Amino acid sequence: MDLRLEKRLLPRRHTMIIATIVFDGGRTRLDCVIRNLSDGGAKLEVATVRGIPQTFDLLVPGRRPHPCKVIWRSLKELGVQFVA
Repeated sequence: MDLRLEKRLLPRRHTMIIATIVFDGGRTRLDCVIRNLSDGGAKLEVATVRGIPQTFDLLVPGRRPHPCKVIWRSLKELGVQFVA
């Protein structure tokens, strides 16, 4: 049972959207899956969080890039906040 306190200000909806993490001036691209999403952020599933910087762009097909800031990370997941 997960006993972590809910700290999100906006409710998230469960998703399974294929997206791309882009950083290093667009030279580095990593596939990810958006596991849940809100207007303010998302939980991303990746092969490994190793090498992913604190800020990057999230590319979702058919949408404009979302600048992101990492709020938390685990072995294969990132919690990100969308930066205006």
